[in-house]
Amino acid sequence: MNTLLTCSLLIAAAIPISRYLRRRPAQHTVAIIVLGDVGRSPRMMYHAESFAKLGFRTYLIGYRGSKPVPSLTSLPHVHLHYLPEPPTFVGKVSFGLSALVKIVYQTFSILYTLMFSMTHPPEFIVVQNPPSIPTLALVWLVGRVQATKVIIDWHNLGHSILALKLGHAHPFVMIAKRRFEKIFGRSAYAHLFVTEAMRDHLVNDWNLVGKMAVLYDRPPSHFHRCLPPEVHELFIRLGPSLKDPVLKDFLPKPNAPYSTEFTTTSWPSRDSRVSSLHSQINMPKLREDRVALLISSTSWTPDEDFDILLEALALYEERARTVNKNLESSSSGKLPKIWMVITGKGPLRTMYMSRVLKLQEQWKFVRCSSLWLEAEDYPLLLGSADLGICLHASSSALDLPMKVVDMFGCGLPVCALDFKCLPELVKDGRNGMIFKGSGELANQMEALLKSFPNSARLEALRSSLREAAKLPDALLSSDSVEGEWCSWADNWNRTVKPLVLRDE
Repeated sequence: MNTLLTCSLLIAAAIPISRYLRRRPAQHTVAIIVLGDVGRSPRMMYHAESFAKLGFRTYLIGYRGSKPVPSLTSLPHVHLHYLPEPPTFVGKVSFGLSALVKIVYQTFSILYTLMFSMTHPPEFIVVQNPPSIPTLALVWLVGRVQATKVIIDWHNLGHSILALKLGHAHPFVMIAKRRFEKIFGRSAYAHLFVTEAMRDHLVNDWNLVGKMAVLYDRPPSHFHRCLPPEVHELFIRLGPSLKDPVLKDFLPKPNAPYSTEFTTTSWPSRDSRVSSLHSQINMPKLREDRVALLISSTSWTPDEDFDILLEALALYEERARTVNKNLESSSSGKLPKIWMVITGKGPLRTMYMSRVLKLQEQWKFVRCSSLWLEAEDYPLLLGSADLGICLHASSSALDLPMKVVDMFGCGLPVCALDFKCLPELVKDGRNGMIFKGSGELANQMEALLKSFPNSARLEALRSSLREAAKLPDALLSSDSVEGEWCSWADNWNRTVKPLVLRDE
């Protein structure tokens, strides 16, 4: 109750200074608020980029951290406004007190940014939910005082995220759901949803007011399957970060700049060298002796159960030893070594990676590493990988993992943990595989990687992704596999552009 009371008092305190907010909104301006690291909020960065390309003066408001994508920062209409971080002592006190201090701090910093850092009130405010507290209340207030149109982008439900930490019966969770998120999120100019399931749930349970549209996450246009020269350049660049002792004698030996762990080059034949005055090394190609590269992206939070992955890797290790021992005289049907790369930062990283180090001391066919990549290298690694793994379980069972969309955009098949609305994105057996536990995941890894790098079932999934990417946007439909592939720009222009340009 203290949280709700504090927010209410702060909102009430803001009303007397509403004369600052009563200026007429400037047309074709938008403020996009993400109460998190701007560089780790791809959907909100893509929103900003789309608005800016439409000619909107775009203010992206959030916390400093990872670098935003270069395609965003190069646009002249984009203005980044970084919020000040809460005091450092906040992380050392109880949850209730730290939450209260954060809310107070965030309330004043967001109001100051919206009131004084922008020359005119924006025509639109786009707010990411979650987190819900205090942003939903603040944009609700600002929208009514200065006639700004509020667009809520429903990524998930804030109270369901909070329940992961506190439990569904905790008073804070009940307040967040019934007395905050539902009240301040119910009415807006427009609501965007990441799934049809989320739209149906909120419309039926909360009686939302405003325009509504499902805006599926889609990959940006520069996400693509990498050609061997791109893979070569990436691993030349990543070379220093691959000196981990656990990878020694596991990955093929590189000889930069002529070869990497995954690519190799060769000299032209003797006859062609004799006939050419300017002999050059042939273009890179993928190594036949490379290991299978698997990738999983995570924020290392409790909504992703990495025990499932560790158990599946252990099962794969056992199966690879058995299968390969029985097929010593034949390469057909053998299981490859796999390098499992996990990207991202988060609170559970240290705990899980320490467990990995102990487990793989006895492993021969599996290695697992945690890498942090810059924004420009992340899609290149996805485009170079052989199989993606998604452990996203969804706290509400109503959202979809954007990481899978990114993988699809890079032509990367995915094995994804099953939950309620996942089939809106992953079509089992067509663009990926859906599993329910570690044993099923291990079986899928074995089936897809058998006879690698000439894996027939893996190639069938890749082919489905390639064919979908070739289809013109006019042929895409939301109920087909192909409907998940069109670019973010195409999807945004079809879904959001009519909402922000239509005369009222």
